[in-house]
Amino acid sequence: MLGHAWVRKCALLSAAIVAMAAARVGGADTVLITGANSGIGLEFAKQYAAQGWTVIATHRRETTPRELAELVSAHDNVRVEKMDVSSVEQVHALAAKLRGQPIDLLINNAGIFSFSDWMDETDRNQVFGTLNYEQFDEFMRINVRGPMLVSESFIENVKASKQKKIVMITSTIGTISTPEIAVRAFWYGTSKAALNKATVTMAEALKDTPVIVVPLHPGSVRVEKQAELHNPGMLETPDSVRLMIATIAKLNKADSGKFLLYDHSELPW
Repeated sequence: MLGHAWVRKCALLSAAIVAMAAARVGGADTVLITGANSGIGLEFAKQYAAQGWTVIATHRRETTPRELAELVSAHDNVRVEKMDVSSVEQVHALAAKLRGQPIDLLINNAGIFSFSDWMDETDRNQVFGTLNYEQFDEFMRINVRGPMLVSESFIENVKASKQKKIVMITSTIGTISTPEIAVRAFWYGTSKAALNKATVTMAEALKDTPVIVVPLHPGSVRVEKQAELHNPGMLETPDSVRLMIATIAKLNKADSGKFLLYDHSELPW
């Protein structure tokens, strides 16, 4: 009798564990991250995956980047989708594919800082006097139009979720109060200023909804292209993302439209 009782107890315990696991999976929050194959975007995907979130990691490559393929092999809660944010067709196609899928957090991370090596002293394309106006169009298409296109295309997914958060990864290089830091990144700074304005305008347009919209500055981060830089105050990518995730978790409607640093402090424009 004792043996049967023990077997039955074990069976009930096992069933309970399975049910709890299923509940966690079914109730997992979902994050969609653009530009998730490198740098900050990839680190967001790694950390949210480790926390048990359902991660939709997007990229613009022809084939799945190795880094994302490895992440998928390590986590069954990660899916990879191709979506170039500069392509209206690709954004709309993924939005149609994900129609009805709640997205708790939309992170607009994809962007371009430079078309040459990071802060290459020989690159005059973003220096006044030798500005490359063809590059300007690309900066605006990727850094401004892209995040707005993605946000508008997936807004119903965000509204259908529990958390209802949209985060734009931006930069203080786009602030009016610090023009000196953009002198060698003229187009990047201009595009981020435009993105900041677009973001707070979107927050205003959505003020009567529960959706929270925040431009978020990750700090000076030592991503792959800045691996050799060791400037004072620079953050390693995992540390910046860890701090941003903590800030994102605390966001409420009162934060919508505020320009925030990774530590949840408000930044001047």
